[in-house]
Amino acid sequence: MLVPSTPSLLQALQDSCACGLLILHILLTHYTLLTSISELCKQAGVHKPLLLKEMASKESAGYKCRIALVLFLLLGSIAALITVAVIQDKLSFISYNTEYGIVIDSGSSRSTIYLYQWPGEKQNETGMVKELMNCRVAGDGISEMGVDPEKDAASWKSFRACIANITKKIPEEKRKKTPLFLGATAGMRLLEESNKTRGLKVMADLREYLSGLPFNFQNASIMSGQEEGLYGWITVNYIMENFFEKNLWNKYVRPEGGETVGSMDLGGASTQIAFAVEQNLTGEDYLRVKLYGYTYTVYTHSFLCYGKNEAEKKVLDKIVQRASNPDLILNPCYAIGLNATLKASQIYDTTCTKMPSKYTQDQNFSMVGTGNSEECKQFVKMIFDFDTCDADHCSFNGVEQPPVVGKFMAYAGLFFTARAMGAYATLDQFRNSTDTFCHTPWAQLKKEKTRISDKYLKTYCTAGHYSNFLLTEGYKFDETTWSNIRFEKEIKNTSVGWSLGYMLSLSNMIPSDVTENFPLTDPLFAGLIFLFSALTIITLVIVFIFCVRTCY
Repeated sequence: MLVPSTPSLLQALQDSCACGLLILHILLTHYTLLTSISELCKQAGVHKPLLLKEMASKESAGYKCRIALVLFLLLGSIAALITVAVIQDKLSFISYNTEYGIVIDSGSSRSTIYLYQWPGEKQNETGMVKELMNCRVAGDGISEMGVDPEKDAASWKSFRACIANITKKIPEEKRKKTPLFLGATAGMRLLEESNKTRGLKVMADLREYLSGLPFNFQNASIMSGQEEGLYGWITVNYIMENFFEKNLWNKYVRPEGGETVGSMDLGGASTQIAFAVEQNLTGEDYLRVKLYGYTYTVYTHSFLCYGKNEAEKKVLDKIVQRASNPDLILNPCYAIGLNATLKASQIYDTTCTKMPSKYTQDQNFSMVGTGNSEECKQFVKMIFDFDTCDADHCSFNGVEQPPVVGKFMAYAGLFFTARAMGAYATLDQFRNSTDTFCHTPWAQLKKEKTRISDKYLKTYCTAGHYSNFLLTEGYKFDETTWSNIRFEKEIKNTSVGWSLGYMLSLSNMIPSDVTENFPLTDPLFAGLIFLFSALTIITLVIVFIFCVRTCY
């Protein structure tokens, strides 16, 4: 039971004393009342006078009446005392406050801040989390920080604006208890490899900023590729309600069959695949996770340097190396009419692509789009190794992967690529729409795809072919199983990505604010306990007196 505050405790004692004085006043006349009742019994003819010598062998009717009344009062007092205690205990209930959590997804291309909320009551040890809002931070990803002070200033300004919007959504009394996490993904993993000093400085600056916010800052860390894939899988299946369902008694239980959906994520610097497999499979890419009271074995692998942006750089490198003149490079992956000049640093700025020795970072490459889908396809295929495999089944680059089974959710870059192509219900539709996209002149593309900025529009011919090879020759989807892939950006107003799964996992470790509520107020409960305890004691004393009188 909750301990009342000092004023409440004093009030409870005062009320209890008042009740006690009233009870004592009643009990002092208790014996007189019993005697009066006995007299009424006499007048009704119930009592028959007996000699004192006969009292030891035979009780009078009036005496029996008094004993019965006393015993009735004793049993009633005990029953009432027990009833009050049981009501206070059994009819009490716990109310849970709404909890909040913030996750910052710092990807290679951008950062997005997600605000989640969930009731304190957990289902099978896991919180029921939903997205309340999200805010995209303008500018590049955090892996680009520490290079251009002007860009950094713009990024920090946008960061603060998003945090301000998030803060408004959280009740003031909950802010200090709201956990805040930042997860950096493949962009920072690459920066750690290429420039560890700058990477450490970026993370240190972020921790300093986040720790000064009015939240319960927990951590800012660089996630592994496996974690990113696993949390994405959790998100997909949570949104699709594959982990739980409500039964007839309004309780959450695991759905019959327990089928889950695989997930495929395409970021800027890496791509992940994750799906549930049989329990007996083991290896470095097999993880076990317990959610909603059930343990799953999940295959998950992340391909660093195979995100959409890094894959395009690999393709551009192949095209550059084929050209003999850097001032005139025919690019079949650029639409006809699209001409662009790129610096070598835009292609060779990470460890994913090694720059040829004959070039420097300041080297300019003048590219002319030819819009040749078949040639572009051949360049894209060069960045994969589909032949090396030392296991029974592989995806690409010699990575073991069990056969894909069941349904899959494709999101992030895969969704945006499919949407840009226009038709993707079947594998043939996706391939044909990719060819059509690549052959369409640049001027016409800009008219047809008005909601896609030029920065991204020029990359989708490459992305279309890349997604085709990744999903078919890489993950081994074919014309039949392609229909099992569902391309989505969000479901039920919740963004699909790793951050929700991350919050779901962390909600197991976050304490909930709990309030225990009782049917009786503290003063009333204390007064009733005092009343019935006093009645019990007094009646016991009277019984004892009657027993003594009977003996003597």
